[in-house]
Amino acid sequence: MESINWIGAVVGAIAAFGLGAVWYSPAVFGRRWQAAAGLGDDDIASAPMGRTFAIAGIASLVAALVFAAFLGPAGIVFGTAVGATAGVGWVAASFAINYAFEQKSLALFLINAGYHAVQFTLYGFCIGAANTWL
Repeated sequence: MESINWIGAVVGAIAAFGLGAVWYSPAVFGRRWQAAAGLGDDDIASAPMGRTFAIAGIASLVAALVFAAFLGPAGIVFGTAVGATAGVGWVAASFAINYAFEQKSLALFLINAGYHAVQFTLYGFCIGAANTWL
């Protein structure tokens, strides 16, 4: 627990949560994601959004904290590079396995895996920045 930069992890989790709000907004990938996921407007409107956002926020914080423990005292450049590598090499590659077996579309994969690749890049940047400046 001593190696976790809590400030960097919390800031990274908040940044990733904000990224998700933009990434999945109708102005960016929201409509394309909705169509690729097979969700209609009624599905979105009837979803329990409070619970959904709570789960997303908690999961983002857990992922950022675990990544901070993994990353240790790395600086900004190394942290950002490791974050991008983890996002593409671990998370997106793992999604690819599931999406291949589940016969999900390439569009859905690119939207979801792309978000998580950028998410982990943000974690690495925020944690690395906190390690450097705090």
